[in-house]
Amino acid sequence: MRPVALVTGASRGIGRGIAVALADAGHDLVINYAANADAAKEVQAAVEAAGGRAVPVRADVSSAADRERLVEETYAAFGRLDLLVNNAGVAPDVRADLLEAGEESFDRLIAINLKGPYFLTQLVANRMIEQIGTGVVSAPRIVTISSISAYTASVNRGDYCVAKAGLAMMTTLYAARLAEYGINVYEIRPGIVATDMTGAVTEKYDRLIHEEGITPIRRWGQPADVGAAVVAVASGLLPFSTGQVIDVDGGFHLRTL
Repeated sequence: MRPVALVTGASRGIGRGIAVALADAGHDLVINYAANADAAKEVQAAVEAAGGRAVPVRADVSSAADRERLVEETYAAFGRLDLLVNNAGVAPDVRADLLEAGEESFDRLIAINLKGPYFLTQLVANRMIEQIGTGVVSAPRIVTISSISAYTASVNRGDYCVAKAGLAMMTTLYAARLAEYGINVYEIRPGIVATDMTGAVTEKYDRLIHEEGITPIRRWGQPADVGAAVVAVASGLLPFSTGQVIDVDGGFHLRTL
């Protein structure tokens, strides 16, 4: 039986790269998306081309009712869940200076980028514990996709940075709480990755990467790079690690002179 993964925000960007990588590695997928049904169907086709099953589920992770329905539809479709990947996230609509930014953007980003995965993980963890007890799954895993913004200050998008920093602690908390059940929890921290979210600042990052060497590995990251890290976790290659931060950032985190 193929293992099952639920990937939030799987219709585009990093989420799409993760879903395709997991399908190639032998997983069936629940493809969560917020709005773009056509994009989700494209990912579904890619999963099916890799020999897997895929079920698109539209759900807003900031909504408690949608989170509950997403989990119910996952178990209704497959009867099990081996991997949760918290990937869904948004950027601020407008980059606003920290001294001028308003509460509306802050509330939106915290709801989607932090509150959503925090409580979705709670729902899924409880179901995983039940299924471990009944022998349906063994050693399920939870992965949260955060960002170098968890520790890198961008004063024109403080709400985004605060949300990502919260995900880092969320990973630590769930890793500590779930270890007794054999559920390992990981944070994957991408750097500068080529997606529609970074498309608006391509020129800036091209200069920083290729001319200024902000990353020792002088290229853009790709969604497939993040997908490869998720596959490593999903394949059980880190069995004695939990709460681990996996940097997928071209070496951005290195402090060099």
